[in-house]
Amino acid sequence: MKKNSGASMSDAQKFSLVRREAIYTGLALAGLIIFWLIAGFGTAALDVKIFHLPLWAVLGTIGVWLVAIIISAVLSKILFKDVDLGGDDDD
Repeated sequence: MKKNSGASMSDAQKFSLVRREAIYTGLALAGLIIFWLIAGFGTAALDVKIFHLPLWAVLGTIGVWLVAIIISAVLSKILFKDVDLGGDDDD
């Protein structure tokens, strides 16, 4: 895991980084909602069962959780950076 102390970053650069991370997080949420709609409602007409459960029920619940975990892992490994935003420590 890369750690960046953020000591060499200006406040404007830190704000830009936080803004970019927030935008990508919002896009990830929108993508997850679209997946949920397609997986849950889009597969409702199919007569496919997994462990005696309809496909829409499995994809609309467990599938959404798995996709959310994958998206979170990708965002945290590739996009997010550890930056000191300032403030007092609780020491």
